[in-house]
Amino acid sequence: TDALRYYLTTSTAPGMDLRFDEEKLKSTWNFINKLWNASRFVLMNIEDVKEIKLDNLNKSDKWILTKLNNVIKDVTKYMDRFEFNNVNSVLYSFIWNDFCDNYIEMAKFSITEENTKSTLIYTLTCILKMLHQFMPYVTDAIYEYLPVKDENIMISSYPVYEEKMIFTDESTQVEEIIDFV
Repeated sequence: TDALRYYLTTSTAPGMDLRFDEEKLKSTWNFINKLWNASRFVLMNIEDVKEIKLDNLNKSDKWILTKLNNVIKDVTKYMDRFEFNNVNSVLYSFIWNDFCDNYIEMAKFSITEENTKSTLIYTLTCILKMLHQFMPYVTDAIYEYLPVKDENIMISSYPVYEEKMIFTDESTQVEEIIDFV
């Protein structure tokens, strides 16, 4: 259900006709599966966390928080304009490339550190909240397993852009490392 809902709401620009494409629907299902597997990795490694502490962050933590805040800013802007196709492209790129492919791999090296666990929870929580209106069943199912959360994802506050979560220097350094690799 969530794959179909996400596909139908984010696959066309305003004023354009939607042409059903089974391959794109399968692609959406793969995206949800990627999110589910990334969430399982996070949940397996954060069981002992009681509160989110975003201090003493390492460079990769600062990098993902910078990326996340830029995504929150862009998604909020596109949601206000009802440009759901742009919301999709921003979220898809961030979740698939930045969070799943890069940050989770970097986090494996510092997964025992409290700051990395907090960053994983915070980032995943924000992702789930931004995706909830497009795929409510999957996001609600994952959200219920988070150890640190509001009462319910439906009544929780939407992520807000925070200037203090922008770390330009560290973000640039990590981007250079990713480009090199």
